[in-house]
Amino acid sequence: MQLLKEVLYKAGTEEVIGNTNVAVYGISINSREVKPGEMYVALRGTNVDGHAFILDAIEKGATSVLCEVMPDLIQAGINYIKVKNTYLALSEVCANFYHHPSSSLKLVGITGTNGKTTTATLLYKLFRQLNIRCGLISTVENRVNDSVIPATHTTPDPIKLNQLLSMMVLEECEYCFMEVSSHAVVQNRIGGLEFAGGVFTNITHDHLDYHKTFDEYLKAKKKFFDGLPESAFALTNTDDKNGTMMVQNTHAAKKTYGLHGIADFRCRIIENNFSGLLLQIDNTEVLCKLIGAFNAYNLLAIYATAVSLGLDKQRVLTALSMLESVNGRFDYVVSGSGITGIVDYAHTPDALNNVLSTINEIRTRNEKVITVVGCGGNRDTTKRPVMAHIACEMSDKVILTSDNPRNEDPQTIIEQMRAGVPAHLSAKVMAITDRNEAIRVACNLAAAGDIILIAGKGHETYQEIKGVKHPFDDKKILQENFNNLHA
Repeated sequence: MQLLKEVLYKAGTEEVIGNTNVAVYGISINSREVKPGEMYVALRGTNVDGHAFILDAIEKGATSVLCEVMPDLIQAGINYIKVKNTYLALSEVCANFYHHPSSSLKLVGITGTNGKTTTATLLYKLFRQLNIRCGLISTVENRVNDSVIPATHTTPDPIKLNQLLSMMVLEECEYCFMEVSSHAVVQNRIGGLEFAGGVFTNITHDHLDYHKTFDEYLKAKKKFFDGLPESAFALTNTDDKNGTMMVQNTHAAKKTYGLHGIADFRCRIIENNFSGLLLQIDNTEVLCKLIGAFNAYNLLAIYATAVSLGLDKQRVLTALSMLESVNGRFDYVVSGSGITGIVDYAHTPDALNNVLSTINEIRTRNEKVITVVGCGGNRDTTKRPVMAHIACEMSDKVILTSDNPRNEDPQTIIEQMRAGVPAHLSAKVMAITDRNEAIRVACNLAAAGDIILIAGKGHETYQEIKGVKHPFDDKKILQENFNNLHA
């Protein structure tokens, strides 16, 4: 419980009708979920305007309403607060209501197109391995020490975010590692948070359905670093051509990492095969269980972050060598006949290129690479032909299939992918709309030693079709097909 006047600190209040010296027992942005004594915040969404549900929220028990436009009907006993932008205000009121939990933690945000989940999750695992109390906020799951809280968004809304951070403070966590999506920056979900550090992995073609242009996508990522305080560090990948630009206006201490060129934290790949990576990090050799050059970047970012937070280099390198891959990220199983199946979340052109490049670096060329790939519905359509082109350029056989079609026709998505297939490579490409069937066919096409890549969904355990989420787990289906081959 907090007093309304305390909750409204720095919220940009323009007008008040009612009394701010009253208690607030919670905050809600969904009129259907409001509980008695709570504040309802009316947000203007893409499809729905929360101002239309103010009366519903009051009927549910809301005693305070935060809005951009005062309603025509003002009810006695209800407190109305007008602000210019409820998205901006929401972050501040949530931070106030939960007593600014981020200020009691060393909060590190990881942003970029690819590698956010792996970097954040493995940072969390490394710190827990060193018996340091910490939390995780990620696409796959949220954690408070060893307790798991299911994730619904890459970066939760400000209410859930501050709730999670508050739980971490109560459980005496010292650190939190958090994925920061471009959507979260633009929608100000991270407003009111105090970061101890920010990490930039890379930036490539993605989310143009939301940001419209690549320049706007860049600006969204950069805005996160622009907002870091002087007390924080800003760690950037110098091998990405946009890495330096990301931190050019930051107030934080700039630090760099990379595999090529000059950087504060350097790494060299000595060996790269299916048993792992042998790396030289800061002139020390370390054998890691993760695979591929893209994971060399992730591991270096993890090392650089941990050292920037004050941990001993040798302790970090020892813990680094024990880390295992994140669920759905280059996650592989081997059949009884020696077929290697790899499940990966690669759903952008760059991520798909990274995974297939890794496979092609490791393979002997005496085996086939069979790629099963689709693209999500109601998302950036421009990457569809690009992903198909990459798949057929870097594989021996490609099966185009459904990902999460959502409200689109999966066949239309596949045809848009086909547009990127060069005529001279069309013979190696086939289309099977049913993803289950596509995986089965890939397994039947494979012989001993071949490699099957199932890309796009990774850790997800569902397939979304026409607004309904159906149980679907790529790795489970792959394993079942491998078992059936030898039944």
